[in-house]
Amino acid sequence: MFTRTRYQQGSLQLKDRADGDRMWEFRWYEPGDGGERLRRTMIVGTANKYPSESTARKAPAVQAVLFRINRDHPKAEVAVPTVCTVVSRYEQEELPERYCTRAMYQSLIRNHVVPRWGEVLVDAIEPLAVEKWLRDLALAPKTKAHIRGVMHLLFQCAYRWQWVDANPIALVRVKGGSKRVRRRRVFTAAEFQAILSQMKEPFRTMVLIAGSLGLRVCEISGLQWGDFNFADSMVLVQRSIVHGHVGDVKTEYSRENVPLDPRLVGVIRRHSERCYPTPQGWLFANPKTGKPYRSDQIQKKHIRKAGIGAGLGEGIGWHNFRHTYASWLDDTGAPLRVQQELMRHADVTTTMNVYGRAMGATKRGANSKVVDMAIPGSNTEADSMGASGSLNQGTKTA
Repeated sequence: MFTRTRYQQGSLQLKDRADGDRMWEFRWYEPGDGGERLRRTMIVGTANKYPSESTARKAPAVQAVLFRINRDHPKAEVAVPTVCTVVSRYEQEELPERYCTRAMYQSLIRNHVVPRWGEVLVDAIEPLAVEKWLRDLALAPKTKAHIRGVMHLLFQCAYRWQWVDANPIALVRVKGGSKRVRRRRVFTAAEFQAILSQMKEPFRTMVLIAGSLGLRVCEISGLQWGDFNFADSMVLVQRSIVHGHVGDVKTEYSRENVPLDPRLVGVIRRHSERCYPTPQGWLFANPKTGKPYRSDQIQKKHIRKAGIGAGLGEGIGWHNFRHTYASWLDDTGAPLRVQQELMRHADVTTTMNVYGRAMGATKRGANSKVVDMAIPGSNTEADSMGASGSLNQGTKTA
């Protein structure tokens, strides 16, 4: 087996790039599975950012590698990494795969953790100092709780890597971290109809799906025609799109078949006749790009304007429709386990696990009562459209 006989410093070399920038490349050796020496390389940054080899060697990414490959060497016991070094290794090895979660963690780390604690040695972090810093931030308690959570993850990794003797963030408290500063707005049926009246297609259909099914906007953006089983009046939620990145749904509980009321089937069938066709079969593709519309742009340019036009003021967003769906669902008197099944929440209670999944007929009946609020009126026309009629699948034939 390959045995490290000396403390590795690695080597740094400037490389010319096609775009004209010169980049520092860091090289080191690691043992392979068969005991052989394997050379590894990593791009550190530009020569403008690190004007000398000594500055490049101090880069957090380089320090993270050196701490890792020399962890068993006696000399490594002398050095103490900074928080930036922990962050760098965490980003290299531990970041979540789901884009939405990864982006949120990186935003909290780069905008809050690194500016304040980046150059501090990990063994100098004191719980009360972190607690006071969080308390003084001009942010909502829930956001402070998220920052505290990310820092706890960072130091839990540092503890596992044996860079610290304990996780100091475990002792940090955030007062009111589980509470919202203001209550999330929920619409009445009349207010929801007023919003719809201010919207044009296809965004009106997207909002109608949000209000009728309670889907997250990232899940609505990720819908494809192949997800629909019109014979059984079901749709399988199985992907999400955030900032143009196609990924998995939020949790395993989010991947679920959702019942479709005949009136909503009629709305979706009519949308299929005018939607822009794509090879992937996206329900809501932008004709200019062939890719799904950006939900943040829809919220900014259409939903908020519709809210103002409906006399509901500013600040209306996609998640208001999911909260509205949950509120309407509760008003139907549906059992709690049915509500959680339809909402596809990850925090399934012990009662739900013991008594099992809600029956399909009960779920469908509760969902239809919500659709009564979203699509008022008789469902005779929708029943006939759901039972017959051609469906443009919204895909291009090869």
